[in-house]
Amino acid sequence: MMEQAIATYREEAGELLAELETSLLDLEETPDDNDLINRVFRAMHTIKGSGAMFGFDEIASFTHEVETVFDMARNGKMTVTKRLLDLTLKSRDHICYLLSMPIGEEVDRSAGDEIIAGLRQLVPQPEPSDKWSDAAPAIQLPELSGDELAEESTWRIRFRPAPNILMCGTNPISLINELRELGTAHVVAQFDEIPTLDDLVGENCYIYWDVILTTTRGEDAIKDVFIFVDDDCDVKIELIDSSGLIDREQGYKKLGDILVERGDLSPVEMQKVLMLKKRFGELLVEQGIVSPEKVQSALVEQQHVKSVRKERGEAPPPQEAAASIRVPAERLDQLINLVGEMVTVQAHLTQVSMAGGDATYIAISEEVERLTNELRDTALNIRMLPIGSTFSKFKRLVRDLSSELGKEIEMETFGADTELDKTVIEKLNDPLVHIIRNSIDHGIEMPEARRAAGKSSVGTVYLGAEHSGDSVLVTIRDDGGGLDRDAIRAKAVENGLISASAELPDKEIYAQIFAPGFSTAAKVTSVSGRGVGMDVVKRGIEGLRGTISVDSVRGTGTTITLKIPLTLAIIDSLLVKIGKDHYVLPLAAVEECVELTREDIKNSHGRNLANVRGVIVPYIPLREHFCITEQCPEVEQIVIADIHGTKVGFVVDSVVGQHQTVIKSLGKMYRDVRGVSGATILGDGTVALILDMGVLLQSIEQLELQAV
Repeated sequence: MMEQAIATYREEAGELLAELETSLLDLEETPDDNDLINRVFRAMHTIKGSGAMFGFDEIASFTHEVETVFDMARNGKMTVTKRLLDLTLKSRDHICYLLSMPIGEEVDRSAGDEIIAGLRQLVPQPEPSDKWSDAAPAIQLPELSGDELAEESTWRIRFRPAPNILMCGTNPISLINELRELGTAHVVAQFDEIPTLDDLVGENCYIYWDVILTTTRGEDAIKDVFIFVDDDCDVKIELIDSSGLIDREQGYKKLGDILVERGDLSPVEMQKVLMLKKRFGELLVEQGIVSPEKVQSALVEQQHVKSVRKERGEAPPPQEAAASIRVPAERLDQLINLVGEMVTVQAHLTQVSMAGGDATYIAISEEVERLTNELRDTALNIRMLPIGSTFSKFKRLVRDLSSELGKEIEMETFGADTELDKTVIEKLNDPLVHIIRNSIDHGIEMPEARRAAGKSSVGTVYLGAEHSGDSVLVTIRDDGGGLDRDAIRAKAVENGLISASAELPDKEIYAQIFAPGFSTAAKVTSVSGRGVGMDVVKRGIEGLRGTISVDSVRGTGTTITLKIPLTLAIIDSLLVKIGKDHYVLPLAAVEECVELTREDIKNSHGRNLANVRGVIVPYIPLREHFCITEQCPEVEQIVIADIHGTKVGFVVDSVVGQHQTVIKSLGKMYRDVRGVSGATILGDGTVALILDMGVLLQSIEQLELQAV
């Protein structure tokens, strides 16, 4: 149980650290944004409190120092500077390191000590009249004046822990102490639910607490204290005193009204006791209606509010809890696999019912098909995430790398809400890192060179995404010097990639940068220049069944476009047949299908070219490529596809039709077979290979070059 709680903390802390990094980078652009400062402080506070709860004492103590400084910035005691943001970003990285270390293992504190020393230097020095002890270098927070407490409110909190809270590794007293840190608090423990010794379980917690808290921090800060136990524990938070809620002349609520509000006393019972004309609290206890602890708690609330008689601001309205749950990624993957199996079974059912010709069975299979399609779409949508979750990571990369290279670069993003499959986003991270690093190192010029060229000294890297059918177009664009076409061509000729006499369009020249070991850099830097990276990018994108293209204008900039499928699990495809076997072609690239007769083949004079409405389209006879020797039909079919902007035909015996393809990976022995990206199981149980049309085209081109 404790291991599960620690794993949950690590996961949620990782999300908070990602949010923290994004907020800090946004804060660098608008350092006076109080909402961003509060967001940073809140993330730090939550990481600290939860870290202490789950035994990450190093994280709690280190984060406390950073949180203290940002609390001063939040209260206007110091300004947000680049130096502060640099140190806080380093703090975020150090917390990541501490988070990765096993609990109880010795950690390297040198980096953290250096960061803390830097933060302490930023703290405003006290007035000469103040006395600071040389022996106590810890950061001190100034006392808040009465004017600064004008927005305080008083809250009634009933914290009823789950009985097994101690077994989960959580100490409820730590949570109570965190509440005390938020302001002035009175705490009363309630013991009325403690069972007799015969029924008592020693490991369970039967005590619950009433807390009356006066704070300036608002309801969100109180909820943050219980953020990791809110699902299992009963936490009730009520605003009981704020500006305009209490008539100063009449004072606070009476004891009976407080108990009724809490649910500890019914209105009928209150009226019965009031008729006895004795002290209300004593009568309640004497008659056993309310426990002494609950009466004491109500009296404490009454006294607490009466003692806090300062100007108060209106508290923010309570926010509704988010209607969402956290599900492990493994369960989503299992759900997708089961949906894939369901699609296969449904295809079998449709095939059998159509063969039988029974109208009742056909109607049932059609209904099952409809439900399966809805289930498939819903399951795939669950695994969809905004690509902006990846974009936010690259702002830090641009910031740090531009500083390292002495360049002035900013990053702009668009389409961050474009959704992609979680697994696609994860595999897209490394290719994007390589591309952006190249844009910063090779694309964006030094500030002096940009000014000399009439540009702004600040370069820009644009990163965006947009939907395009069943794919997503990811664009990386910079306003740098652009690609040197002549240098790329000369290097490609030198490496034997193209012949010296070849006349190629710019698009094909620029595509040479994806060749293994290709680099035109004059020197090797820590960032790039070794010729390793862009070939890895291309392989990574093709591994996602995507495409990559480059466009550049010398002196203006370079644009790299990635076309990525929405999901890798289930795709729309075209089912075709060659000989006795079935094959699958991804439908996203298919444009049309046309017939190929023996007469057409004769008219092409031995060349694999087809005349499609006046346009000459080259085609690949897959029967010949796969060495299938069976007799081919009189009329074949050409499936015309768009491969990297070029129309190419693939000749098959016949086209069966559209098919929902559940992608299955190939075994180790067949993973390196070029032109085959996977397999699928058809309704009758047979296996059909999924063809990678882009790789097939490359293979044919390479064979033709070798034959020349």
